[in-house]
Amino acid sequence: MKNNNEVQAIAELWKLIFGFHKSMSLKCALDLGIADAICNHGQPMTLSQLHSVLSLPPSRKPHLFRLMRILSQFGFIFENNASSEVVYDLTPLSRLLTSTKVGSLNLFPFASFHFDDVMLKSSLCMGDWFMQEEKKMPFELAHGVSLWEMAGQDSKLSKIFNDAMVSSSCLFTDFIIKNGGNIFKGTESLVDVGGGVGAISKVIAENFPHVKCTVLDLPHVEGDFSNDRNVKFVPGDMFNYIPPADVVLLKWILHCWSDENCIKILRRCKQAISSREAGGKVLILEAVVGSTSSMISKEPQLLFDLMMMNATEGVERDEQQWSKLFTESGFSSYNIIHTIGFMSIIEVYP
Repeated sequence: MKNNNEVQAIAELWKLIFGFHKSMSLKCALDLGIADAICNHGQPMTLSQLHSVLSLPPSRKPHLFRLMRILSQFGFIFENNASSEVVYDLTPLSRLLTSTKVGSLNLFPFASFHFDDVMLKSSLCMGDWFMQEEKKMPFELAHGVSLWEMAGQDSKLSKIFNDAMVSSSCLFTDFIIKNGGNIFKGTESLVDVGGGVGAISKVIAENFPHVKCTVLDLPHVEGDFSNDRNVKFVPGDMFNYIPPADVVLLKWILHCWSDENCIKILRRCKQAISSREAGGKVLILEAVVGSTSSMISKEPQLLFDLMMMNATEGVERDEQQWSKLFTESGFSSYNIIHTIGFMSIIEVYP
């Protein structure tokens, strides 16, 4: 008989080997619309009701039971066995992923983007990538072009990427609305660099009308930008030029780039913003690895970092790495405000 350490090690190994089925079962649930079905029903559903509403073939009912069992195991669905027939209900996790949800926190588009075949394929190339000296990232190895090049050529990918970024903006908007009085005190103008369709800028402009907002992004994004009288879109490349403003906003921009390119971007930001005395600063919305709320583990940050390594040249940085970037870019100081879970707001001053 194997000792307890070996038994535990085998169990952990199985979790790692088959762990990808956890993500794939979640993808399957989103593809089938399981959370939407329960949400639209307005109350918990039996397996028979769910099978009927999803319009699945009769032969798939026992398989649906098995899918619901694992979804319940990792908290996506609440399974109630108190009555004669098991019933299923939503959990806080699945409520984040209902595609028809009206409200601030809807991460269905964000999850859908990362479950897209284009994104999944690059992770299968990671081993091959490690053994090559080329500067190409796994995404480029899988597709022959970078994520940004593909998004510029493929309108479908561009749309699901922009939808994902709009969706993820909700992680910051509530905090910004509640604390923006301090964050934007004395601010008259803001440039949202790489701001896509302007999700955050529109929230800022609506809640703080004294702040004139501009979105800077690549020309192909402009077609998805809906005109807003409070927010202006400027096509351009942040490596070449950033319009002048009191505040430059960078949401999930720097984690896409190498240290060398981040320094180039930050120096452009420093050229664009007002003096510190006039309220000038760069506002960075990113993770600070190792700095999380007490209820959140470090693992999501490390998984996010691995995703960035697969898809881009970027990295999720700890405070020491952030500090080094700011110093080398010519900034004098910074302040980290922790917000939701493993995401933070960093104020950087010239």
